[in-house]
Amino acid sequence: MKRRSWRDLSPGQRLAVSLSASAEIALTTLAVVDLMRRPRERVRGPKALWWAALFVQPVGPIAYFWKGRRGATGP
Repeated sequence: MKRRSWRDLSPGQRLAVSLSASAEIALTTLAVVDLMRRPRERVRGPKALWWAALFVQPVGPIAYFWKGRRGATGP
């Protein structure tokens, strides 16, 4: 199977790849900023583990926002 290059993609495929990459970069950036600013007490589990997980794309940032953060008032 021949590997496809950017030029081989249709305009729609290029748009889909560009939008997906932009969303992934934005989500990761938001997660990094949130983890940097969030006190250790408001993170479920060790922060070092979440730092490593943030760079497992796209699962890490999604998992962090879904399960890694504690609310302002709850555990």
